[in-house]
Amino acid sequence: MIDYKTPEEIQNMQHGGHILATVLNEVMEAAKPGVTEVELDKFAEKRIRELGGEPGFMKVDGYHHATCFSTNDVVVHGIPSQYVLKEGDVVGIDCGVFYKGFHTDMSESKIVQSSKFKVQSEVKKFLETGKFALEEAIKQATVGNHVGHISQTIQRIVEKEAGYSVVRSLIGHGVGKELHEAPEVPGYLIGSINRTPLLKEGMTIAVEVIYNMGTYDVVLDRDRWTIRTRDGKLSGLYERTIAITRDGPLMLTK
Repeated sequence: MIDYKTPEEIQNMQHGGHILATVLNEVMEAAKPGVTEVELDKFAEKRIRELGGEPGFMKVDGYHHATCFSTNDVVVHGIPSQYVLKEGDVVGIDCGVFYKGFHTDMSESKIVQSSKFKVQSEVKKFLETGKFALEEAIKQATVGNHVGHISQTIQRIVEKEAGYSVVRSLIGHGVGKELHEAPEVPGYLIGSINRTPLLKEGMTIAVEVIYNMGTYDVVLDRDRWTIRTRDGKLSGLYERTIAITRDGPLMLTK
């Protein structure tokens, strides 16, 4: 069942989302050659608490970190490790904040580089595609549209226009009192748009673009958390929490 939020609840989520966006932007800026994933995770936890929030992911049973790392072929849920980031790595960082009873969820990807590092154009295009797909998908999150409009937009840009693959087994979701709520928000469309959930005022959702440079097939590591691309090729990850309002999509993580 979908939990529709009141204006006051959305305002609380907006404050929590601001904490999240502030922290994640700082962490992404700090993700440079020579820094470990664990160092960045500890930094994220410290900053979230300093700004008055709680690390949302630490409320997930069995998970003990503020962030998840998607480095290179890791798709999602990578446990922060002692891996030292190096020039040319593609790192996606997923983070959540719990504030006044509500979760917000956000992720971003980047190329780890110094000022002198020359980025491969293929990798740059890959990440630009995911970011663009997210931006265009969010524009579809309006009252009267369906979740399928979001899904169709992501799939069209990532697969039909760019030739990459949207991961099928991992999707966006509702978010609020729980980190994962109804409705499901896939990055791909199966069947009729009109058979997908109708977007209504008061819904809060995490729109996610989870996509691979190669096939969409993924595998689960022995740690039972980390999910990687089956073919070892790069993966990308972009996510924002938004509210559906009568005035259009409201970005909560900014």
